[in-house]
Amino acid sequence: MDNTLLLQEAIKARAAAYTPYSGFGVGAALLDKEGHVHHGCNVENAAYGPTNCAERTAMFRAIADGHAPGSFSAMAIVGDTEEPIAPCGVCRQVMLELCDPDMPVILGNLKGDIRETTIRELLPYAFGPAHLQE
Repeated sequence: MDNTLLLQEAIKARAAAYTPYSGFGVGAALLDKEGHVHHGCNVENAAYGPTNCAERTAMFRAIADGHAPGSFSAMAIVGDTEEPIAPCGVCRQVMLELCDPDMPVILGNLKGDIRETTIRELLPYAFGPAHLQE
């Protein structure tokens, strides 16, 4: 699936965002190696701490649906931002845990701007599972 189509899937996912406090909807589309797309949106909570980002929603949904960590090939993220949106630090850490560090991450906005990166580039000098085995 090309970047544009994956971003369109993220836009679809954004439509389901639950954002009564910020009004700032984010959508994510996680592509697995079998070609299935797992959608995620942000879900806010009045206590703020329990709020879950779109990226984590997509990854947790895929894991809950039986897809193994590391079985993903790309993720697209979209928000109504001036520049292509980027994932928060917590999402970057979870991406490192569940995805290949060199997995493409397509950042976009509703204007059609696109920036492609990888998890490794988003989280340099990361602390991951391999560090716990040292």
